[in-house]
Amino acid sequence: MDNKLPESFGWSWVEADMAKSKKDNLAPLHLHIPEPKFRPGDVADFSDIIIPAVDVHPRPDEHVLPADIHPLAYGLVRVLDENHQATGSWNPGLDVATLQVMLRKMLLLRAFDDRMFRAQRQGKTSFYMKSFGEEATSVAATMALDFNDMCFPSYRQQGILITRDYPLVDMMNQIYSNRGDRLKGRQLPIMYSAKDYGFFSLSGNLTTQYPQAVGWAMASASRGDTRISAVWCGDGSTAEGDFHNALTFAAVYNAPVIFQVVNNQWAISSFSGFAGSERTTFAARAIGYGIAGLRVDGNDALAVYAAMQWAANRARINGGPTLIEYFTYRGEGHSTSDDPGAYRAAEEYALWPLGDPVTRLKDHLIAIGAWGDAEHDALIIELSEYVKTIQKEAEQNGILGHGLHHPFETMFEDVFEEMPWHLKEQCAQMLEEQQDKFGSNWEAR
Repeated sequence: MDNKLPESFGWSWVEADMAKSKKDNLAPLHLHIPEPKFRPGDVADFSDIIIPAVDVHPRPDEHVLPADIHPLAYGLVRVLDENHQATGSWNPGLDVATLQVMLRKMLLLRAFDDRMFRAQRQGKTSFYMKSFGEEATSVAATMALDFNDMCFPSYRQQGILITRDYPLVDMMNQIYSNRGDRLKGRQLPIMYSAKDYGFFSLSGNLTTQYPQAVGWAMASASRGDTRISAVWCGDGSTAEGDFHNALTFAAVYNAPVIFQVVNNQWAISSFSGFAGSERTTFAARAIGYGIAGLRVDGNDALAVYAAMQWAANRARINGGPTLIEYFTYRGEGHSTSDDPGAYRAAEEYALWPLGDPVTRLKDHLIAIGAWGDAEHDALIIELSEYVKTIQKEAEQNGILGHGLHHPFETMFEDVFEEMPWHLKEQCAQMLEEQQDKFGSNWEAR
């Protein structure tokens, strides 16, 4: 068989063999496997993290074109300086009363987390997730929104509900899945839903809330409404397809939505490099979509507030979507099912160069003469006792494995607007069988 190609191809097998021999001199291809800088037993060293001075990238006008603020996607929006003072053009100028409310909400969230974490360890619920170290990303961000704006949270934003004064007892009832649970035990613990508080139903599947937030924002714009949406996810979730689908739709239709990526450095036990953090910032992903991008000190509550306020103002004037990356650190485990000591250095959070968000806000209030250590300690005790009292109230409705759940017949409810005849028959049959089985004790159940 003649292996020679037609001359019109301009190529011959001899030339192909010569090219192959040249390639044989190249080093073999290989893949890069991301690896965190520190593992258990290592001493964490964050000296490579660049923390720019306040106002290296000043606050732009909300009407600015996304292409004109690319540096903001690589820098770090900050307000609190090394002397705990609020400075620079990003300073939102909040009054003392508002700052004290912000601190109180963050401390209440921390007290709630501690109490529910303990409840899980006591076997009163099956699962819980704390937000230790990330309180500012939910509390301060929510305070910058209007109450009627719709929030699409991930599973670590219980601070949204606490900021909007959702009843703590209802949150605990949901965690316990007891007879007081508004969701009737149909959601896993911590997956709240509170439409009347602008808190969209949580999903256990990562980043499903991103397209939903865009759809809600597009619907609001289509109606000529003034409400916007805000959505949260973790750094690991940015690798999901839903994240990119949402950004595409938002960019194309200029949806009034604020995307937030809480970059806490870890997606369970996988560090953020597996989601692309070794290449660039998460905020820089906005550049490829032609939307505004901000990278923010997530442990600076005033910077978080200022960034959200800027993005919200921009959305309301039809400036389009904004992607905000909160550069922060997850202080404890991913959840009660996780042991961070198995995959990261023990002292990482203590050595985190951006500090603790609660401590930094406290220090700021002390620096301006509006707070004190004694007041702070007293507030911690007050909130701890308050949460403990609410817990006792919730546990009157039942805890895991101790009955006091919603009646069995509720499993047939809330599926159809009008229950069809075959479900009515099945429900009646079940009630009859349970009556026969338990007799007079059935009503007590």
